[in-house]
Amino acid sequence: MFLVTGGAGFIGSHVVTALLDAGHRVRVLDLLLPAAHGSTDAAVPAGLDPRAELLVGDVGDAATVERALDGVEHVCHQAAMVGLGLDIDDIAAYVRHNDLGTAVLLRTLARTGFAGRFVLASSMVVYGEGRYRCAEHGVVVPPARRIEDLDARRFEPTCSICGAPLTPEAIPEDAPADPRNVYAATKLQQEHLARAFSRETGVPVTSLRYHNVYGPMMPRDTPYAGVASIFRSALEAGRAPRVFEDGGQIRDFVHVRDVARANVLALTADVPVPGAFNVCSGTPRTVGDMARALHRAMATDATAPIVTGEYRLGDVRHVFASAERAAEVLGFTAVEDFDAGMAEFAVAPLRGG
Repeated sequence: MFLVTGGAGFIGSHVVTALLDAGHRVRVLDLLLPAAHGSTDAAVPAGLDPRAELLVGDVGDAATVERALDGVEHVCHQAAMVGLGLDIDDIAAYVRHNDLGTAVLLRTLARTGFAGRFVLASSMVVYGEGRYRCAEHGVVVPPARRIEDLDARRFEPTCSICGAPLTPEAIPEDAPADPRNVYAATKLQQEHLARAFSRETGVPVTSLRYHNVYGPMMPRDTPYAGVASIFRSALEAGRAPRVFEDGGQIRDFVHVRDVARANVLALTADVPVPGAFNVCSGTPRTVGDMARALHRAMATDATAPIVTGEYRLGDVRHVFASAERAAEVLGFTAVEDFDAGMAEFAVAPLRGG
């Protein structure tokens, strides 16, 4: 029996289906937060495979977690608030759901003598800005972005030593963590808590650092939705997607089915695969590239994406992944085609919001 917390959510529901299709029994623990699911009275939430056992409850409640763990061999922890949210007023909710919830889950696992595998849904946001190289000073960490630079549309980071332009590079898992918004800070804390739990108990922990995940059953256009979902919602409404900054932000867009496969690999490999792994397509693209691909796929009369120059201070400029460690150690390589994935996403059902 596998427990998937947050298993009724966007990524979690795909993990659940992948495990079920592989012949495993799955129990889901999910609070069904309206920000991710919308309001629904359905017995089975949209997107959740009806073959799974559903327990509606809070991962932050020890009694509920203990009930959910009955008969469970391995745990896949997907439950979390995601996205940048609205503003700093969200800080307590992110810490409550992401960090306190994880702490209660880990404490309950320790108290019940859990001896299986623990797979954590982490995120590329723990890196903050990606990896950059200065022609003179090598790999450097750029300073935090300044409002005056962003207002002047100076979006590219510069060398913190000499001020020269930097070249972005794929970021490996051993890069220093540098979370630059509340959500990122809570995801890094989840990793720290899980590592402490592993050292105390000997339970192998795998942290999967998802890059920009897209695909069927994404949440609709809310402050907690991904950029692909926000762009699609605009196109459906006959509006041009509004691309922030100059559209040149580099990301790695990975299909949710690839992400689900990575989770199944980590949960079922012949021997545990502890540590952190980038889960990505391995092919970086700009946010503008993604907006244009989705616009083409939707064949809408709406105008082409608009580059606005707007920004969010909590965003980073470039962050894309090295896929090498996941391929060599976890045996994971993304297989979903980007253009086909965007064409599918253009007409796929979304959830709630």
